[in-house]
This record gives sequence, C-alpha cells and structure tokens, in this order.
Amino acid sequence: MRAAIDGELRLLDPEVRASPARVLALLDPEFTEIGASGRRWDAESILSVTSGGSVSAESPVEVSEMSGAVLAPGVVHLTYFAENQGRRTWRSSLWRLTETGWRMYFHQGTLTS
Repeated sequence: MRAAIDGELRLLDPEVRASPARVLALLDPEFTEIGASGRRWDAESILSVTSGGSVSAESPVEVSEMSGAVLAPGVVHLTYFAENQGRRTWRSSLWRLTETGWRMYFHQGTLTS
C-alpha cells in the first residue's frame, strides 16, 4: 500500500507533473480517469492537464484523509480529499502492480462542497 500512496503523491508533485515521462512512468498503459468535470481521460490525454501548470510550488495540492485498502494481491484502492485553488475534490484511485512497478490504473475525482 505504501508504494501506491507514494505514487499518488508523486503524481500531485509539481515537478513530476511537469515531466510527461515521469507522469507516464506512474500511469498504467490502460489508465483511464473520470475527472471532476465528468470528462474521460486516458494516459496520453491526461498529460495536457498534468503539464498545464495548474499545480505549482505556489499552488500545491493539499491532501487529507488518505486511506487505502488492498483489494487483491497487487491491487490497491486509495481514497482522499485534494484541495487546490479553492476546489475540494474527493479522489479515488486504483493502483496495480505491474512488471515495471506500481502504476495507477484508474482515477476518479468528484467535486465536494
């Protein structure tokens, strides 16, 4: 579980997000996301968001209430709240262990009040 949490936090790090190669190294080739906007993303399309500069050292993502569960050997489900630029989002991610390490397979964000 620790490796999945570490990967999740790296994906929120502005330096990692600025590097498409570093982001792709953490995403499963079959990655999909349903964003807080309702839009569906894949590994390639999400790079426009991660490298877009919405998360920076001046505007970091604040994470709270991170928790996880092992669903099966090599599969971890994480949930947490993320706050950035006045938006609070409930996040849910599935991570799976691959030949190259832990990679995010699915992610969903839901805006909260």
